Amino acid sequence: MPVDQQEALRKLQAEELSVLLAIGEFCERNDITWFMMSGTALGAARHQGFIPWDDDIDIGMLRADYDKFVSLAKAGLPEGCSLHTPENTTGFAPLFAKVFKDGTLFQTQETLDSGLDQGIFVDVFPFDRVPKDERACAATMRSAALWQRASYLYHSGAISVPHRGALGMAERAACRVAHGIARLLLTPEKIKSRFERLIDRTPVQDGDCLITLSWPYMRPVGTELLVPTSVAVFEGHELPAPALVEKYLENEYGNWRELPAPENRRTHLPQRLVFSDGSEWAASAGA
Repeated sequence: MPVDQQEALRKLQAEELSVLLAIGEFCERNDITWFMMSGTALGAARHQGFIPWDDDIDIGMLRADYDKFVSLAKAGLPEGCSLHTPENTTGFAPLFAKVFKDGTLFQTQETLDSGLDQGIFVDVFPFDRVPKDERACAATMRSAALWQRASYLYHSGAISVPHRGALGMAERAACRVAHGIARLLLTPEKIKSRFERLIDRTPVQDGDCLITLSWPYMRPVGTELLVPTSVAVFEGHELPAPALVEKYLENEYGNWRELPAPENRRTHLPQRLVFSDGSEWAASAGA
């Protein structure tokens, strides 16, 4: 049964919240520290839940907790949820983990092109130590971004591009060419191996500079802003948040309390959604 776009967003957020709560239960049972991050932390601080037009959930963990999570979650997540990484899922481009809600579908052009049956998900990002020196940190982030882009281009030639019109057409054509080159020169194993060289797994200490190398487009953050975690309300639930959540948000967004202009409040629904109750939404029908 099809639903309209507003209902699709509401149902998507509800499905994602159920996955988040399952992750929280699993982490508490296994003594794994995690926290809401990025737009999810912003939503908790500003809206006590989802940003009204937001369509995803992001959580973070320090590297040691992330590695423990991935190891234990492969077979231990609550029923109805499953862990997906490049190691256990064919066609999986991100260099971080996702937890899917089984029996659902979140289909984009990229996942269709790569052959990935992606469920509705929560993103799980590891925070890694990076050099405090600005130039060395920037070099590490550039290398991380290179291998993350290489992974996406290896798996799909249908990458989302930032522009429309003639420029967008040129960008899409360049992505298709880059996809062909990546398939000739690289393998998923080589990409992961080169990316892994950037990861510093020595124990994190106070004063370290951290970033999500698997999505190196955010700003570096000090350890003290993230842990020990605080608590924030998200959709009626008290959940872990960064230690100094307001400073974390200022570092990431500047004036995070100010709402964006209406034209910048964008929902990025995929091409097709299938929900756990069997209802569906498709871009062509639900816009």
